[in-house]
Amino acid sequence: MKAVSVRDLGWKYAGRNNFAIEHIDLDIEENTFTSVVGPNEHGKTTLVSCIKGLIPNSFHGVWRGTVEIFGENMRQMSSQKLADDIGFVFADPEAQFTSMTVEEELVFGLENIGLQITEVEERLKWVTEIAMIGDLLDKPPYEISGGQKQRVAIASVLAMKPRIMILDEPTSMLDPLGKDFIFEILTNLKKEQDLTIIVVEHNIEQVAPLSDQLILMYDGHVAKDAPTTEFFEDSEFLVEHGINPPQATLFMDKLKEENIFTGALPVVTEVATQDIEKLLS
Repeated sequence: MKAVSVRDLGWKYAGRNNFAIEHIDLDIEENTFTSVVGPNEHGKTTLVSCIKGLIPNSFHGVWRGTVEIFGENMRQMSSQKLADDIGFVFADPEAQFTSMTVEEELVFGLENIGLQITEVEERLKWVTEIAMIGDLLDKPPYEISGGQKQRVAIASVLAMKPRIMILDEPTSMLDPLGKDFIFEILTNLKKEQDLTIIVVEHNIEQVAPLSDQLILMYDGHVAKDAPTTEFFEDSEFLVEHGINPPQATLFMDKLKEENIFTGALPVVTEVATQDIEKLLS
């Protein structure tokens, strides 16, 4: 089943002369991991904001086209239904904090939808383990590190058990250690949860191995939309559009150009090493 279906989508912010995104067509299958990549200011955040319904519900502008969530027109869905189906994690986690402690932050939404205490406790235990924040529950969310804040933000959204989870540049404000924690969480979510994950991300090296599908946004359009195994073919095109493929992929692509290698391009060094060992043997 398609989790998201977008047809001829366009959006122009009020007061702007040009459309931020235009003529967008794409499909995202249920329970897959999709990465939206591309240079800054080329429409990535606008696209995921349209999928979530933040646009047009929270912004003024001109809308064209349709977005369907599990077959239902997003613009005809209630705010509650959108909140139930789609969780959204902002690049700046403080933008979504409302409580005085991490524990209060995690249970805030659960209490608002009237869950029983036992269910709240179960979900609290579940998300604190996934996000590795069990030692932070009594701390104010504004006083912990940037990486910890982002993990709390992810946990608070995950606790609501949305069918789709969107993360808008979740590692953009983090140091290398903080980024590693986020990618570990994303890896575990993909392995263990029936969840459609959409991530806006610049770190191609780490996000590509997790991705089933990559969407390249460039100048407000979808420049490329393909499964990961096909996305990195034509490295020159990607570099021209602001994407630096993983080093392992670039190397094997060179071998492919010379007709030395004929397989699918790897996105991680370990797989590239295995491919090279086969060639040498």
